[in-house]
Amino acid sequence: MIRVTDRERLRVVTLDRPDRRNALRPADLDALEAAVTDAADADVPVVYLHGEGPAFCAGADLDVVASLSDPEAFARHGQRVANSIESSESIVVAGIDGAARGGGVELALACDLRVATPEATFAEPGVRFGLFGAWGGTVRLPRVMREGDALDFALSGRAIDAEEALRTGLVSRIEANPLEVAERLAANEPDALAVVKARMRDHSEKREQEAAEAEAFGELVRAHAADIAADREQ
Repeated sequence: MIRVTDRERLRVVTLDRPDRRNALRPADLDALEAAVTDAADADVPVVYLHGEGPAFCAGADLDVVASLSDPEAFARHGQRVANSIESSESIVVAGIDGAARGGGVELALACDLRVATPEATFAEPGVRFGLFGAWGGTVRLPRVMREGDALDFALSGRAIDAEEALRTGLVSRIEANPLEVAERLAANEPDALAVVKARMRDHSEKREQEAAEAEAFGELVRAHAADIAADREQ
């Protein structure tokens, strides 16, 4: 279900269950978490996450959900995977081509960049049959969208297109080939990418954030002084 292909400075992680619109079972969640977190251990600075076939991800496999004996544990399982994506040292880019639904939206929210094709659509349809996004969706949606837009999106269950997703902040940009965005990111200096992510993901008190930011900047300047000087001469 989860395919991993490593290129130079880039790992491509493919949700490969197109007959079920890449719906995720517990084992798939574990494999996805390992694929993303192992990238940093392998010194791969950028991970590209996408779906095989006409959908990005339909979220949780509803056959699994219907048979759960401990739904709270399943929700915590998805939350853990989303948190692992968010906190990974690698930059994680979601390439969304086609439908992202429910947990698929939530996994995309945990990524650092969400790049949609013009054909991408997004929805949290669970409210229609008594569910909602419990893999961190109620936490992350208001962070990336205005609260009013987030409430409208989550409460209505309606599908929105890529243009509306861009307008509301759900996606970072619209591109015909999202993989190219990840490839361009991978060409940047890995140390700088990791520091920028760490600083922007830091939700501690403002003065602590600023102190950590200054310290990280100093470390990068000292580590890359020669490169900086060479670039200045160009």
